[in-house]
Parts: sequence; structure tokens; C-alpha cells
Amino acid sequence: MANNGRSLGRRGEELAVAYLENRDWTILARNYRAGPKEIDLVAGRGRVVAFVEVKTRATATGGTPLEPIRWPKRRAVEEAARRWILENGRPGTAYRFDAVAVRLRGGSHEIEHVADAWRPGSR
Repeated sequence: MANNGRSLGRRGEELAVAYLENRDWTILARNYRAGPKEIDLVAGRGRVVAFVEVKTRATATGGTPLEPIRWPKRRAVEEAARRWILENGRPGTAYRFDAVAVRLRGGSHEIEHVADAWRPGSR
């Protein structure tokens, strides 16, 4: 069961990467880790860097794909983002936290990109 969840997550991330790249984003990092904290995708476009959390669902049950991005998950992504900025940040860059929801339906999919999905420290 856990392997199916990982496979589903990988499929969602692949679709999110293609979606963002088709909209002129450059993927700067995938599955960036700062200790136990992880950012699914780090994407850049112009002077903006987005730390992107990807959530994938294959069924309509269990709420929307974005609902699991609650305060503890946001806090973990924010901590990893601070580390990424220390290692890779550049003056004049704007940073934000985005979310991408991927809904798989049979052989098709639907993607929702929420730019600036939350602000650091928000609950």
C-alpha cells in the first residue's frame, strides 16, 4: 500500500513538473531535503522562486488534494526553504510558497496551481 502511495506521489510530481515547465518555470530542485524536512519542488521564473508542495489524489474521496497541507506541513516546508535560501539564494529574489494539486481520473488528469498558497508562519 505504501509503495502505491509513493508511486502515486511520483506520478503527481512528474505531472506537476511538466505543468510548471510548460508555463516557463525552471525546476531548480526536486525533493530537496534539509534533514527530515522536504520540499517537493523548487521552481524559478524570472526573479521569483516558488517552494512547491505537490498533492496527488486518484479518487474524489478524502477531500481536496490541497487539504493535507496543514500548519505542521507548511512549517516543515518553510524550514527546508530557509535552508535552500541559505545555500542557493540570491539578492533581489522574491520567495513564495505554492501548492499544486493533481487529480488523476482514469487516463486523464487535472492540475490546480495555487500561487502564494500560504505565507510563512501562517496557520
